Amino acid sequence: MEIIIIITLFILGLVFGSFFNVVGYRLPKEESIVHPPSNCPICKHRLTPIELIPVLSWLIQRGKCKNCKTKIGAFYPIFEFITGALFVFTYLVFGLSIELIIGLIFVSSLIIIFISDYQTMIIPDEVIIFALIAKLIYSLYAGDVSFFMVLFNGFVAALFMLLLKKFGDVVFKKESMGGGDIKLMFIFGMYLGFPIAIITIFLSSFIALPYSIITINKNKEHIVPFGPFLAIAALMLFLLQVDFMSVITILS
Repeated sequence: MEIIIIITLFILGLVFGSFFNVVGYRLPKEESIVHPPSNCPICKHRLTPIELIPVLSWLIQRGKCKNCKTKIGAFYPIFEFITGALFVFTYLVFGLSIELIIGLIFVSSLIIIFISDYQTMIIPDEVIIFALIAKLIYSLYAGDVSFFMVLFNGFVAALFMLLLKKFGDVVFKKESMGGGDIKLMFIFGMYLGFPIAIITIFLSSFIALPYSIITINKNKEHIVPFGPFLAIAALMLFLLQVDFMSVITILS
């Protein structure tokens, strides 16, 4: 029975991963996520159902548009596969429960935010709001953590990020991070709790360091989006179920 659930969730993840690629690319541009249907950005060829099979279509077409033969980046199938894997991992962590649903919502939101911020340098408010509402509804249902405590954790985490941004603006004499990162930290505070949300900042900075060094060395004018690295750090801490006391124990 469990293997059937895992396979089903993996396939669902592949399908949703394909959809998240569209959402992450179109939302920041204020484009409809349903119209026009998926097409080649170069020749505008409308993709047929056989061309929309996650991962497999890209492999069968050897990473090229079926019509104009323009190369299609591996970014798309990679994120489809990653989404499938993350859906399965979320199930292994939470099992068949209401926590699985809220976990999939958080994971899905972070995937879209990663794609959006990486490609357009924008974190869509719509995704933030959806994740926020879902968590608040869950907090009312679960009753283990109060509705107001969830909001408090979000506000404190966002405030910490805002103060960090102000400090960075003074030190670097330019905008050190965008408003989207502050909104994202609000969500982290709600889902991870205040102390763990703050840890995502330091963990994401560590993860981003090699990429930033290589990228800036190639082009000093290039701006490195911080959102994708925040998303990676939050996913790690969320799915590994890291809590504040375990971090204190490790550090001590």
